[in-house]
Amino acid sequence: MLLKLSIKNYILIHDLEIDFNEGFSVITGETGAGKSILLGALSMILGQRADSGILLDKSRKCIIEGLFMINGYNLEGFFNDHELDFENSIILRREINQNGKSRAFINDTPVNLIMLKDLGDRLVNVHSQNSIITLNDSDFQLAVIDSYAGIQAEVSAYRTGFYKLIDLKRQLAVIEENEARASGEKDYFQFLLDELNVAQLKPGELPELEEQLDLLTHAEEIKSSLFQINQIISGSDVNILAQLAEAGHTLNSVAKYKPEIKILADRLNINYIDIKDLSNELNNIEEKVFIDPPLIELLTQRIDYLYRLMKKHQVSTIEELLLIKQDIELRVSDEAGMEEQIKILRAEITKLETSLLEMAGLLSSKRQMVVSDFEKEVTDTMNKLGMTVARFTIELLQSGSISKDGIDKVKFLFSANRGIELKELSNTASGGELSRLMLSIKSMISQKNLLPTIIFDEIDNGVSGEVAGKVGNILKRMGRNMQVVAITHLPQIAGKGDNHYWVYKSENEQTTATFIKQLSASERVEEIAKMLSNETVTVSAINTANELLNN
Repeated sequence: MLLKLSIKNYILIHDLEIDFNEGFSVITGETGAGKSILLGALSMILGQRADSGILLDKSRKCIIEGLFMINGYNLEGFFNDHELDFENSIILRREINQNGKSRAFINDTPVNLIMLKDLGDRLVNVHSQNSIITLNDSDFQLAVIDSYAGIQAEVSAYRTGFYKLIDLKRQLAVIEENEARASGEKDYFQFLLDELNVAQLKPGELPELEEQLDLLTHAEEIKSSLFQINQIISGSDVNILAQLAEAGHTLNSVAKYKPEIKILADRLNINYIDIKDLSNELNNIEEKVFIDPPLIELLTQRIDYLYRLMKKHQVSTIEELLLIKQDIELRVSDEAGMEEQIKILRAEITKLETSLLEMAGLLSSKRQMVVSDFEKEVTDTMNKLGMTVARFTIELLQSGSISKDGIDKVKFLFSANRGIELKELSNTASGGELSRLMLSIKSMISQKNLLPTIIFDEIDNGVSGEVAGKVGNILKRMGRNMQVVAITHLPQIAGKGDNHYWVYKSENEQTTATFIKQLSASERVEEIAKMLSNETVTVSAINTANELLNN
């Protein structure tokens, strides 16, 4: 329920704040006073788009705030879903700056406009002449029946499943497309994988092979060189080791005469031992180096094979080839995985379609059960509004497939005159008739709807006299179950309000501004008397105003 509305710097409103009450409230004022401006400001905090053209003072931003009581309207789920703190009362705020940029807030938490509108639609329903067009909309018609039947929660659960079905089908289409594309490449990638598997690649293999091949290729040269060196050191008749041994023997014979000679003799002996060990090592290496032409051929073939693979896959190392192999394995396994995913998705879609078809059947049955009562109540209310020969029926047909609404297609059929066949609303009803029909429908579902507030903008279009009084009675009755606000020019409706607000315009040489105030009992009499009079308020008009207020 709307408790307070605050407006700053919006079109003709400088700074305005007004409290609203429960029950049925009326807003009156002369044409052009700014009633539509007030409604426009309210629409800003309900999620309507805005631009800088709404600024009264172009140097300041516009701020609109609404305080709402929301306890008891099952809105906790909305706040949980959007990770907002739920409180019994909330403030919706819009700020529009000089550049037309807008910011929206729910309890000081910044939100996007879609979220604000989503919540606004749950708090306030604005019924205007333009919105009557929705009466011709099949979605609205079905929503009305669902509201009357009290199955909104079941419809919501069904739609959750239906949109999940749409998402699953979208996923299936994507995977099937990918699977078809992968299937065309399957043989090629499998061939590449088989080729790499046969290669039995090992990290670090290529450098080892090249080193081994290099050794084998130069084996004869290596053996010859090592043999020659070893001959010089120890193999020939006159060799380095024999000469070192003789030199050591000679030096040792005189080492006792001088310590320095002894040191040199020891060093020469150490070198003899080291060179003898070197000779042994050279001999061992030479014996292990062997000449093997067949092995050279095998190594050459292996290395060439690896280089061909690397060139084919445009890489320069075995390690990169192994990474490519992993990628190809994933591609091949992904295709197998996609086949399994497709199988699972198809089974899930079939199961969900069966469940949704059953749910849709139950929804259809519950809708059919209330159609007759719905038609009767709408017709009775229209009769009270002066449409005594009007007829209204609902055509609820089942389709062969499910949609977001189930399996039902609905048409509201109407005839305002005797002897005229029932036709769809767009082909039969005038604006005034549609307005009264919409009021009949909304008055009926107001007792079943959880919407806190409904605002009627000139619901009195096309009605007058006794019918206007009946419209007022219906609005007053609706106000017992929800907050109802009506912008009206008719005194018969204004007199039914539990609360009366007057919109007026103040002008001077520099500015024009719109204001609103809640009228006292005596002020209400005067305002309704003005609505009854052309220019001068007469005693008769005052008496009639009192009668309207006291009736």
